[in-house]
Amino acid sequence: MLIALGDKIPQVADGAWIAPNATLAGSVVIGDGASVWYGAVLRADNEPITIGARSNVQDNCAFHVDKGKPVVLGEDVSVGHGAVIHGATVEDGALVGMGAIIMNGAVIGAGSLIAAGALVSEGMVVPPRSLVAGVPGKVRRELSDEEVQHLRDNAGIYERHRELHRTGTVVG
Repeated sequence: MLIALGDKIPQVADGAWIAPNATLAGSVVIGDGASVWYGAVLRADNEPITIGARSNVQDNCAFHVDKGKPVVLGEDVSVGHGAVIHGATVEDGALVGMGAIIMNGAVIGAGSLIAAGALVSEGMVVPPRSLVAGVPGKVRRELSDEEVQHLRDNAGIYERHRELHRTGTVVG
């Protein structure tokens, strides 16, 4: 569902896919090849939410903004089921694990992995290629080249899923 909030209207690139029960409200921009999955809610009341090309926002995620704190996802980013991103930036090729929470003003560096269930505190800056785990989240180590490639491969898997679901047929 696409909801305009005043003059703030969601914009979805032709090559993107939005699940029929996902909600985009306000100034949300979805890049080419990106996907927003079942039950996800992206609510841009007073700042924009931008989803980069080929990124995926999986089932039941919640994205929200605060004044001066937009949400920005780079390209080839995966955000796992049930994750919450609030007024934060996730750079290219990163993966946010299932159920993770990323708070206002946080910046997740390119090629980083936020572990499932981790809490990235307000204003935390995660260096590129980092593994963050725990509550509160802490940088545990640098990721190997192989691990960073695996994160990008995950985004590619969701590109294939996107095409399957985009051509699916409602049967009931």
